[in-house]
Parts: sequence; structure tokens; C-alpha cells
Amino acid sequence: MGAYDEAEHERREKKTSEVDADFDAERPEYSGSLTYDSGDSAEALLDKFQELQGK
Repeated sequence: MGAYDEAEHERREKKTSEVDADFDAERPEYSGSLTYDSGDSAEALLDKFQELQGK
């Protein structure tokens, strides 16, 4: 793993403790529609699961 370097440890600690607040805090606004595909029924999914367990 290498020799312990206290200066490197402090540099990394400082880097990970800083918060970057220079980003656009405003959320984008989306327009459109959303649809869901529920897929197979629970019974069909159970049948498929049992079929796969038999292999």
C-alpha cells in the first residue's frame, strides 16, 4: 500500500470535506407524458420462476 504520507492524507481529507456549491440549484422543468408497462401478471411471473428453478 505504500508509506504513510501525512501531507497526502491531509490533502485528501481537505478535498473530500469541501462542498461544491457552484452548480445550478434550479431544477429543470420537463413536459411530456409518462406511461408504465406492468408486464406479465403475478401468476405468469411465478410460472416463469418455477420453470427457471427446474433447469
